[in-house]
Amino acid sequence: MSPRWEPDLNIRTGHHVSYDLHAHLVFVTKYRRGVFDDAMLKRCEEIMREVCGKFEVELREFNGKADHVHLLVHYPPKVALSKLINSLKGVSSRYLRAEYTGRINRIGMGSVFWSRSYFAGSCGGAPLTAIRQYVEEQKRPL
Repeated sequence: MSPRWEPDLNIRTGHHVSYDLHAHLVFVTKYRRGVFDDAMLKRCEEIMREVCGKFEVELREFNGKADHVHLLVHYPPKVALSKLINSLKGVSSRYLRAEYTGRINRIGMGSVFWSRSYFAGSCGGAPLTAIRQYVEEQKRPL
């Protein structure tokens, strides 16, 4: 390794791949009901960390408000975000509804915890303008 090059600890490697993939995920409760308090958010984070671990995904950040949660995940290219999201929402819904039945029933959410929709945004790395310029500047062979 060249002494001028310092490894980037965010870049993970596999057998034939180097990657640094991050996604910002947002999940909203059904009907945007304000169900979360601090203790419930902590439990939700624990559950989602466990699910991420099974997918070899690192949950970098987690936070939320009464009616939604935000996650920042660092994931390998073999993970389909839709499958990860399905598992995160399904498992957390099952556990939270079982552990906080009284609270959820009082708010009137019924048997569904999360809204069917979600937000997933890619993040990190260079801005699109810098990447576009880099690709445009590549020299084609003659």
